[in-house]
Amino acid sequence: MLRQLVGNRAALDVTADADPLSAAAAAELREPNRLDWCVRQRKGGPDLGWVDRSHPADCPHPHVIDHQCTTPRGTAHAHGRGQRRPSVPRGQLTLDA
Repeated sequence: MLRQLVGNRAALDVTADADPLSAAAAAELREPNRLDWCVRQRKGGPDLGWVDRSHPADCPHPHVIDHQCTTPRGTAHAHGRGQRRPSVPRGQLTLDA
């Protein structure tokens, strides 16, 4: 997975799958709440960029798509602990111990 703040002013906290896709393949997976991102290699490593209407459809850079968790809430996680998360008000973050 890739995680980065994208944007210069009001940055968006992006968590995306690291599997590279073509621009067309990423666009096929795009949904209203699941965006695709252009990945350019910069001096400091990969840099996610917005894909908007002006982004070329034949962009040569790899693209990635927002991560979409497929584990049902409250079931065992990949890390194997299998503990249910505590119930908290919607929007409140919790930390795993």
